[in-house]
Amino acid sequence: MNPHKREVIASMEDFVRGQLKLLKSVEDSWQPDDFLPNVGAENWEDSIREFRTRAQALPDDVLVVLVGDMITEEALPTYQTLLNSFEGVSDTTGTDPSPWAQWSRGWTAEENRHGDLLNKYLFLTGRVDMRAIETTIQYLLRNGFNPQAAQDPYKGFVYTSFQERATRISHSNVARLAQKAGDAHLKTICGVVAGDEARHEKAYTNFIKKIFELDPTGAILAFRDLMKRQVVMPAHLMTDGQDPDLFEHFSIVAQRLGVYTAKHYAEIIQHLIRQWELDSLCGLTGEAAAAQDYLCSLGPRYAKLAERNERRLQQHTAPLRFSWIHNRCV
Repeated sequence: MNPHKREVIASMEDFVRGQLKLLKSVEDSWQPDDFLPNVGAENWEDSIREFRTRAQALPDDVLVVLVGDMITEEALPTYQTLLNSFEGVSDTTGTDPSPWAQWSRGWTAEENRHGDLLNKYLFLTGRVDMRAIETTIQYLLRNGFNPQAAQDPYKGFVYTSFQERATRISHSNVARLAQKAGDAHLKTICGVVAGDEARHEKAYTNFIKKIFELDPTGAILAFRDLMKRQVVMPAHLMTDGQDPDLFEHFSIVAQRLGVYTAKHYAEIIQHLIRQWELDSLCGLTGEAAAAQDYLCSLGPRYAKLAERNERRLQQHTAPLRFSWIHNRCV
C-alpha cells in the first residue's frame, strides 16, 4: 500500500470508533439458542416434533439454498483472515485496542452466530445429510477464496460493502420463501441474520464513503479495479468431494428461486454508485475520471446481461442432484 493510502487509513481511526455503534453489545444480541428447541426441557420431544413438522413444508430447492447460505457463513475463519490481511487495519496481536481491530473482532463475533444458528436448524430438521454438508464446509475452509483485494483496504472494503448487501438480499429472500412454504419460524431466523448483515453493510459502506471524502482518486480506482475483475462470491470454491461444479449448481438453484440473481448483482452496483455519489463526484481527472465514466455506465450494462442470463436459465431445466439432501434432485 502506498504511503498516502496508509495515511488515509490511519487518519480514520476516530471515524471508525464512531461506527462501532453499529455493532450490538453481547447483552443486547440474539443467540442461536433463542430460536432453537430447548432440548433440556421436559417436553423436548414434543418441541422437536413440532419443529420438524414445520420444516417438512420446505421444498428441496429451498433447503439447497439454505444449506449453501449456511456453508458460506460457516467459512467465517477465512473472512476474518481476509480482514487481517488488509494493510493498516489488521489486528496484529489478536487483542489490539485500535478501532479497526475492535471492528474486526466485533464483526466476527456477530457473524459467528449466523453459521451456528443455520447449522443447528438444519441438523434438527432431519432432512439433510449433515456429513455431506460438514465435508463441504471443511473443503471450503481448506480451499479458501481470493477476492482480488491484494491486501488493499480500499478494495477490501468495497468488496465487503458489496458482499454484505448480497448476503442480506439472499437471507431476506430465503425468509420470504420460508414464509411462503409455511415455516414462519425459519422466516424469523433468516430475518434476524439479514438484519445483522444490513448493519454490517452500513458500516462498510460508510468506511468507503469516508475514503471517498479523503482520497476520491484512490477510492474510485479501487472500486473500478474490483468491478473489472468482477466480485468473486466467497463460496465459489465449495465442493463436497463429489460434484466439481457444486457452486455453479447451487447458484443455478438460487437464481431459479430468485434468491440471488444476476439482476441483484447489477442492482448492488447501482446502489453503491448512489451511496458513494459517484455521479456528482467533481474534480477527477485522467485515469480517475475515466474510472468514473466506466463505473457509472456499469449498472445498466449488467442489467442487460442479467436479462440474457434469465433467458438462459429458463432453458436450463435439467434436474440437479445434491449430496446435501441425500442425493435427491431438484
